[in-house]
Amino acid sequence: MTEKIEIVRGSDNVFRDFGDPNADVLLAKANLAAEIIGALNEKKLKGKKAVAVLQMSEADISRIRNADLKRFTIDRLVEALNCLSLHVKISVTKAA
Repeated sequence: MTEKIEIVRGSDNVFRDFGDPNADVLLAKANLAAEIIGALNEKKLKGKKAVAVLQMSEADISRIRNADLKRFTIDRLVEALNCLSLHVKISVTKAA
């Protein structure tokens, strides 16, 4: 028996697709965290070296790596990227 599967095309924001009222903030934080994780991996920074560079606790770095971002503000994530010699550009567009 073949079951019909409904396919629904999502937006560019999974948080919005699930109806979260803070979807844009959550997506921004997720994107920033992904960049931090990528930079840490690229620079092979772990443990005490990552703590020294990011100027945050090892527990907070672990939270970022595990996408547990509720304790972080956008500006704190941007500061972490700056510590990794990365800079953030922000753009604003009109909602459709």
